[in-house]
Amino acid sequence: MATNKQVDETYGEVSFSNLSGFRYLVCINAITAAYSVASILMSSFKSIARFDWLIFLLDQATAYLLLTSASAAAEVLYLAQKGDRRVSWGEVCSYFGAFCGRATVSAALHAAALLCFMALSLISAFRAFSKFDAPPPSSENPKQMAMAEEQGKQ
Repeated sequence: MATNKQVDETYGEVSFSNLSGFRYLVCINAITAAYSVASILMSSFKSIARFDWLIFLLDQATAYLLLTSASAAAEVLYLAQKGDRRVSWGEVCSYFGAFCGRATVSAALHAAALLCFMALSLISAFRAFSKFDAPPPSSENPKQMAMAEEQGKQ
């Protein structure tokens, strides 16, 4: 996406930097790439295992950033392909087809990265939460304890 631009002699030039949704996508991709490289390098150290909570939080934050940038890019791409007549926004993909094609491929790859980070977030959540035991049943309510014991016997 960072190199996506097209020049048309009749309609001028369009570049990813002209559209804020695409600029946001490129910035978030750069942040995600840097975090991914740092995460891979840090995963080779055994002492990093005690920072499972930090890794879980960073994985979650990265996944949410990817989700927001995918939404912003999808909105811009939809407007470029379909337009919005109520606000006099015409579709532009018929004039800048190559630009829209590359943007669509970029959005699809971004969605794949989002799915990977969602899976990574689940893995890091498992690693962070698996260190704890389930809480014991409450001793304040004897009826609940009796029901739990009966279910355990079945």
